[in-house]
Amino acid sequence: MTDDWSSALLTDRYELTMLQGALRSGAAHRRTVFEMFARRLPDQRRYGVVAGTGRFLDALRDFRFDTATLDFLADNEIVDDSTLKWLADYRFSGDIWGYGEGDIYFPGSPILVVEGTFAESVVLETVALSIFNHDSAIASAASRMVTAAGGRPLVEMGSRRTHEMAAVAAARAAYLTGFATTSNLEASRRYGVPTAGTSAHAFILAHDSERHAFAAQLDALGHGTTLLVDTFDVERAVRTAIELAGDDLGGVRLDSGDLAATASRVRALLDRHGATRTRILVTGDLDEYAIQALAIAPVDGYGVGTALVTGSGSPTVSLVYKLVARARSGDADDRLESVAKRSVGKPSKGGRKWAARRRDDRGVATAELVYGYEPEHDPGTRPLLRRLVDGGEIVGAEPLSAARERHERAVAELPEEARRMSAGEAAIPTLFERYVHD
Repeated sequence: MTDDWSSALLTDRYELTMLQGALRSGAAHRRTVFEMFARRLPDQRRYGVVAGTGRFLDALRDFRFDTATLDFLADNEIVDDSTLKWLADYRFSGDIWGYGEGDIYFPGSPILVVEGTFAESVVLETVALSIFNHDSAIASAASRMVTAAGGRPLVEMGSRRTHEMAAVAAARAAYLTGFATTSNLEASRRYGVPTAGTSAHAFILAHDSERHAFAAQLDALGHGTTLLVDTFDVERAVRTAIELAGDDLGGVRLDSGDLAATASRVRALLDRHGATRTRILVTGDLDEYAIQALAIAPVDGYGVGTALVTGSGSPTVSLVYKLVARARSGDADDRLESVAKRSVGKPSKGGRKWAARRRDDRGVATAELVYGYEPEHDPGTRPLLRRLVDGGEIVGAEPLSAARERHERAVAELPEEARRMSAGEAAIPTLFERYVHD
């Protein structure tokens, strides 16, 4: 973003109406703890993936009410003068803990823990939820696709199927779960995600013949490029590609029809003409189930678009941001006490929480442990919360590669059933250990 960018208006108005009311009542200055968690996993899912942490920390850094932002709020009479004055000096000064980006979560996992005054913490609710709900939905779907691909590379190709900025975030989320590349150039510029691209049917149709189109692409990009071979007759196109590029043709792409059957015929044709190293990339409305169905087909990689950027049927993971503890007064030494929502169907557990993942002697996860107290280190468990912000200072920023590596480790420690595509319960149970804040 530009130096003068502010993320402060990426929020719902009710955050500021609550702020104005709390400033009037004095509750604004009470110490509080907010937590982000999911009550359940989306249908079909056995685990979720935490994604968006890095983007949230960037948004927190830029969460400032500058002159232009304050003028907008004043001109539209959104808040009163005393609230505007408070916002002009806003800087988050509290502490934030969170699961490491790329890690796995389950129902009840305290993914994000925000400790600060009510005023400074409540205004972060919308921006936090919008980032984590979107990115975690994409990453959770992408992780299943990576599992279904069984080691074959995946290309994220969803930029034309979603909002332009959502496409950038989706490419980032897909990469951290194991996608090899993206077609989105802004994701590469902003986050360093490797890019890949071939050509569309329009390129073929813009030339006088398929042969002319292939010759132009090979001349411009070299023999390592991937040619789209299903505009007209697939087998004729493959033979033309081999005639032009020889046995060092990089790849061919299939985008329609019975992909498994067509890939088998194309593989046989390539091999018969000595192009044994030519890769076959398949695209065309793929999701994790279609990818899994192609497991026995002679396919070397997949391009995924619509299903990826829409969370493969779950465009949000329904994370919530709830107040779980507060002080009785604005006194900095006042003890925090548990608070909890009791709404039917939407309960929450009060009290600040800590979390760890229990593993057996083989290193396989067996339970998600959520504590109502800070536990002592247990060699049989892995602590899950890491400090992201300390006294207002961002301390948890890390390269995207770290989240990618963390995700690979986290998936590897899950039990085998977690990687099944069929519907099922959460792969491991969430246990509230010796929890006293019910």
